[in-house]
Amino acid sequence: MQDKLVGILSTLHLYGPLKKLEAAVRTRLPGHRRREAEMLRFYSRFIREGDVCFDVGANAGNRTEIFLRLGARVIAVDPQPSCVHMLRKRFAGNPRVTVVPVALGAAEGEAQLLVSNASTISTLSGEFVEAVRKSGRFSAYRWDRKVTVPVTTLDRLIEKYGIPAFCKIDVEGYESQVLSGLARPIPAVSFEFVPEFIENALASIRRLEQAGVSRFNYSLGESMGLALSEWVSAEEMHGILCAMTEPEAWGDVYGMQESE
Repeated sequence: MQDKLVGILSTLHLYGPLKKLEAAVRTRLPGHRRREAEMLRFYSRFIREGDVCFDVGANAGNRTEIFLRLGARVIAVDPQPSCVHMLRKRFAGNPRVTVVPVALGAAEGEAQLLVSNASTISTLSGEFVEAVRKSGRFSAYRWDRKVTVPVTTLDRLIEKYGIPAFCKIDVEGYESQVLSGLARPIPAVSFEFVPEFIENALASIRRLEQAGVSRFNYSLGESMGLALSEWVSAEEMHGILCAMTEPEAWGDVYGMQESE
């Protein structure tokens, strides 16, 4: 419904003005300002002004917006046509944002995107869909369309745009495939995990370790805080994730290169 509404408003040339009005109202709300401050403080440990950042699974660009506020140049990657449309509208004229309308995976080519009625949970992973259907996590949603999308790799993205200081990956169960397309270390990376598809997170840790990322931490939900006071090894992070069985224990794993 949201995607259709965006299309109608765009046809009537109302999407841009209404989006600006909504943003102007929203940013004046105390809760929004507090939330934004928390996000800026959290991501500032990974991002400095002038850095290149990859927002893989950018969706509507909420994280892209935060990375821009920190002074980064952002490569916003998303294969969904509706999301690409929103990103291009939202960041039109901003020279520090490059929208890349592709999926990332282990190799270049094409893949079938399983499109959900909620754009945030569209995915290339049929295993993810099966797992969250069984758990009931997204029982109110469906994946009833397939779209063929182009696929490239993290390594190719790096060849074109440079090594990112930080790479956020949120692609609904396809994170390990995205990281399979990375053969070199990057300073910092995050990827989402859910307990009912924990094998994806464990494979992602192995891929990062092979690429030279050696220190790990995690955050739960949208807490905007690291759960561990000290960064741990890949093996220790593996054990922590395997111990998470509660359905609500979703979040993001963070990986960093060893400090020199």
